[in-house]
Amino acid sequence: MQPNQPHTVLITGSTSGIGLAIAHCFARAGHHVMLHGLTDADTSQALLAEFSGYSGRTGFSDADISSEAGCAQLVSETREAIGNPSVLINNAGIQFTAPAHDFPAEKWHQILAINLSAGFFLARDVLPAMRSANWGRIINIASVHGLVASENKAAYCAAKHGLVGLTKVLALENADCNVTANAICPGWVETPLIQPQIEAIAREQQLDMDTARAQLVGAKQPVAKATSPEAIGELALYLCGNFASTITGASLPVDGGWTAQ
Repeated sequence: MQPNQPHTVLITGSTSGIGLAIAHCFARAGHHVMLHGLTDADTSQALLAEFSGYSGRTGFSDADISSEAGCAQLVSETREAIGNPSVLINNAGIQFTAPAHDFPAEKWHQILAINLSAGFFLARDVLPAMRSANWGRIINIASVHGLVASENKAAYCAAKHGLVGLTKVLALENADCNVTANAICPGWVETPLIQPQIEAIAREQQLDMDTARAQLVGAKQPVAKATSPEAIGELALYLCGNFASTITGASLPVDGGWTAQ
């Protein structure tokens, strides 16, 4: 596949937040998109209807990628719906916080399975066709926590650091066949997930919402502003474009200066 042709793009965890924003960015640009997430039939149908106005094909899978078999199912359903993936975006992730000495084993295994192992299994399944076509892009949505640590996030930090390491290996192994692998490492992103934290700060300290948001984000980021999900989508799109063919093995912070400190 040549870079100026429509890509077939598989995006895990793309029913909301960053993943959904990435999906819209690629669909608007004319690419074929495979949506994925654990959701009910009504939600999946509404999502497909939401994407029906775009020119490319759209599919949906609710495969459980916490297992190797679920990852294989997702790749198979993607091939059936939109064709062989030329772009893989590993975005799906879960979170749980607790001190390491109290961290439940079940949560540790779940987080590593979805945040790290799924990325490996999916890449392993799609790489042979990418290599054969002499073109492919793997983009791992890691995190600032793939570069630095925070307390109470042992499993999340371990998984995201692992994802950054996996990205580098994939970049080296596939440099000979025009397949790149990169990690995007967001800091705070303006999604519904951070809203309860902002509201709690506003309530406890009697602040307006904008001040509470700046306080939450500014505690870690010199630029006290959360990134929009669309910005992550546009960066992913750029990494699949004509000018990004020599960007590979990179871990790209989008973190308001968090990791510059």
